[in-house]
Amino acid sequence: MQTSVPLVTNDAVVLGILATILGCVFWTSSRRDGFWNKFYTYVPALLLCYLIPAILNTFGVIDGSHSKLYPVARDFLLPAALVLLCVPIDFRAIIRLGPKAVIMFLTGTAGIMLGAIVSFEAMRIIHPETVAGETWRGMTTITGAWIGGGANQAAMKEVFEVDASLFGQFVAVDVLVANVWTAVLLFLAGRANAFDRWTGADLSAINALKTRIEEYQATHACIPTLADVMIVLAVGLGVTGLSHALTGPVLEWIGSLPKEWRLQDYSLTSAFFWIVVFATTFGLLLSFTKARSLEGAGASTIGSAMLYILVATIGMQMDLSALVERPWLFLLGLIWISVHGGLLLLVTKLIRAPLFFMAVGSQANVGGAASAPVVASAFHPALAPVGVLLAVLGYALGTYCAYITGLVLRTLAA
Repeated sequence: MQTSVPLVTNDAVVLGILATILGCVFWTSSRRDGFWNKFYTYVPALLLCYLIPAILNTFGVIDGSHSKLYPVARDFLLPAALVLLCVPIDFRAIIRLGPKAVIMFLTGTAGIMLGAIVSFEAMRIIHPETVAGETWRGMTTITGAWIGGGANQAAMKEVFEVDASLFGQFVAVDVLVANVWTAVLLFLAGRANAFDRWTGADLSAINALKTRIEEYQATHACIPTLADVMIVLAVGLGVTGLSHALTGPVLEWIGSLPKEWRLQDYSLTSAFFWIVVFATTFGLLLSFTKARSLEGAGASTIGSAMLYILVATIGMQMDLSALVERPWLFLLGLIWISVHGGLLLLVTKLIRAPLFFMAVGSQANVGGAASAPVVASAFHPALAPVGVLLAVLGYALGTYCAYITGLVLRTLAA
């Protein structure tokens, strides 16, 4: 439905429109009374951040394909967001959760990777046209989103060169299927006692964790100053600059290697791939230093703000009319998430893990930092940071695991 000449062509005006959209979405979603409370019970804010720019693009108000906003957000804001989302990782806190919490989180990650392969092969039998052609490329973006989050999803879009229309179709599958699964987890949370009796779980660690978190929140609560915010930006954008600087020499070195190694088949000749890898790796290394204290100044919040600007610029490239062409993709998504859920349920029963670990471990993968705290707080409000903690670990793993899964899918599709 995109017209030949969009109504708005000035990128400064387009940026203002996107910023206004994001501001309105977050302002209305923060209201917890009346109409908006009921509205956001059913419509996730993240969906609107994608959907409203996509509607404007579909009906010719803006034209994402000719805008320079997305390349800027992709090359500068995305790496900075990855750094700031990885810096707060506290591996000691994760270890203190006990091995079962980490096992369930990693089981969820394995379930996403396995589910991608199973659903791809299943749809080859049920409806081969669904997974024909370049579909595997789009599946890599969901893998990135369901293990990490929007930053990893966008990274896979670039690394595997996913077409904007195909990406838009998979974003719709991602949001719909992920929110159905979130509803299932919240339903189970209301029946946690019965579930834990069935698995024979020991809840003493959960109860002790509630106490520790409440004490930590009371001790470290603070209001960031301008200096704090500038330091956070210095770390995020500084590491982004370093990542760009290192990428050039690495690509030159790779270009000198024998052509018959076909390194381009593994995206190793992609500049964006190395920028993302460097940003993620440096973010992880910084998490072992005093830089982790930047979370008190809102490091992950600033990183998330950068991420949502990227989300809006991605949305403005989508043509929603393409969704009706691929309805079978939703069945692929349901099979995929069923494999993930089935594997989690099996391991939960085998190791007698509390439902809390299963639900948060799953949502930290599938929903990321945006919704993992929601599921965690369904068990107890003080446990919401646990969801964030595991979700941030997902940001670190998402790029690597999605890349490996993408290579497998490409082999299956060949």
